[in-house]
Amino acid sequence: MIKISPSVLASDFSCLGNEAVRMEKAGADYLHLDVMDGVFVPNISFGFPVIKSIRNKTSLVFDVHLMIDDPLKYIGECRDSGADIITFHLESSSPAADTIAAIKAAGCKAGLAIKPGTPAQEVFPYLDSLDMVLVMTVEPGFGGQSFMGGMMEKVSAVRAEAQRRGLDIDIQVDGGINEETAAVSRNAGANVLVAGSAVFKATDAADIISRLR
Repeated sequence: MIKISPSVLASDFSCLGNEAVRMEKAGADYLHLDVMDGVFVPNISFGFPVIKSIRNKTSLVFDVHLMIDDPLKYIGECRDSGADIITFHLESSSPAADTIAAIKAAGCKAGLAIKPGTPAQEVFPYLDSLDMVLVMTVEPGFGGQSFMGGMMEKVSAVRAEAQRRGLDIDIQVDGGINEETAAVSRNAGANVLVAGSAVFKATDAADIISRLR
C-alpha cells in the first residue's frame, strides 16, 4: 500500500492546525514533521511544543523526522509531543542501535534515515529492528529542492535486502516528490512518499494525493 505523508515544511505555518485537518480530509495517511536544530542541518524549523499543539487537531499518524545532532536525548520528548513514528539520521552523533531501542521502548515505530551520500548498505545492520527506512532524495535541511534520481538505486537495494530477509518494512522517500518522481519512487520499491509543495500548494490536495498514490 502506498502511503502519502505531506510535509508540514510546505504548509502555512500561521494555521498549522487547520493545515493538518485539511491534509486529513484530503486523504493523507501521515503528517510529516521535520524537526531541525541548525546544527545537524543548516536550518531551524520547529520543535516539539509546536507538534504537541496540533496533536489534538487530527488523527493522522505523526511521522516525525529528527534532523538533529543528538536524537537519543529527545526521544521521550518527541513521543510526548504526539509522535507515532520517529525517524532519525544514521549520520547523527547518537548510537543507532541505542536510539532505535529507545524509540521502541517509548512505544513508537522506529525509522532510520540516510543522506544522499550514505550507502544503502549502512542501514542493513539495523533492518531487523526497524519499521521504516527513509532514503533522502535531496540534501536534508531545506524544502523545494530537486529530486535526485540516483537515490532510487538505494531504495531498490534496501527493498531487495528487506525481501531477502522476509521483512515487512516501509521505505520512505523525501525530497522533490511530484507525480513524475512518485512513479519513479514507487517503481524502485518505496511505499511511503513525503510530498511538500506538491500537496500543500495544490489547488486540490485530495486530487494530487490520489495521483501520487
